[in-house]
Amino acid sequence: MFRTLLTTAATVLAFSFGTATALAAGPSILTAPPPAPYKAVSSLVKLPDFIPGLGQLFVNPDTLPAGPFLGYDHDGKLVSTTYMIPLSMMKPDMNLKDLKAPAGTVDHVDMMYNAGHPGVAEPHVHIVLWNVPAAQESRVAK
Repeated sequence: MFRTLLTTAATVLAFSFGTATALAAGPSILTAPPPAPYKAVSSLVKLPDFIPGLGQLFVNPDTLPAGPFLGYDHDGKLVSTTYMIPLSMMKPDMNLKDLKAPAGTVDHVDMMYNAGHPGVAEPHVHIVLWNVPAAQESRVAK
């Protein structure tokens, strides 16, 4: 499992220096709320409307559990796209280089382990594609 996580981490880091692929959507996805089929995560599972560190999250329910989850700041501006990949879905030859980002650009990538929460109960990895510089992550800090 540790080797799988290292392989995944290396792939994600390689992705962060590449060009992101934009989701097939117009500019309206850049402001909250995004158009259908996206729904507020808080309307689907027992989570707050705004999650510190991730923002207000929206997801197409058909893409659960992995997402993408679109993260908006308090002003309704898209700041990140998060994928929540269950460990059971991770494979050594898994390729994450084509993760989609609605803004079409990724400033940097964070990856962290999560033991589980409402909506994605099993242990998983959060892969956060940030559209904003690290100094602006504070827009969703609280």
